[in-house]
Amino acid sequence: MNASVSLDAATPRRRKSPKGAARREAILAAAMQHFAKDGYQSASFASIALDVGLSLPGLLHYFPTKVDLLLAVLEKRDIDNAPHVGEDYRDWHKVLHGLVGVAETNQTIPNVVQAFAVLNAESLTADHPASAWFASRVGTLKKNLVGCLQKGIADSEIRPETDPHSIAAELISMMDGLQMLWLRSPEEFDMVTVFSNYIKRLIDAIELR
Repeated sequence: MNASVSLDAATPRRRKSPKGAARREAILAAAMQHFAKDGYQSASFASIALDVGLSLPGLLHYFPTKVDLLLAVLEKRDIDNAPHVGEDYRDWHKVLHGLVGVAETNQTIPNVVQAFAVLNAESLTADHPASAWFASRVGTLKKNLVGCLQKGIADSEIRPETDPHSIAAELISMMDGLQMLWLRSPEEFDMVTVFSNYIKRLIDAIELR
């Protein structure tokens, strides 16, 4: 293990050129649009290439397969959301308010949210390439939320009778459900206000005062 670390440190790495990084971001943005409109199964790899001014072999240089592109899109989505919640999940207040921050950001990027929602629903079908990714993501998110709430109970900040598993499932379901309502009627439904009010009621209900 130590030898591997030393070898990696000593081996020079090729840095991505600014132009290459910008082209990769453009591909991800175009793929997001196509996944939102057509879903993964029907989205055309060639059309995505055309949208960013590449030939199909040119696109394959960045993403050798359609699955590689799909997973890159999903990973970018999670990276973009990470700053709102943080990485340690130790402060339950910060985490819950951070979820409101995620909803605020989502409300400004409807195409991205739609793509994610479509892919999430598609991943329930047999042999979908994102099935394991979504299952792992939901499992990890629920585990982190449960741990965060359990710490709040242990620190005498949350009522001891609170069920962290139920609250975690409720939070995930609330976010996903509100996104679907908002995507159907974005001009009639204020997702952020509804979710923010829900978080306030939740904190009032579980906080030990």
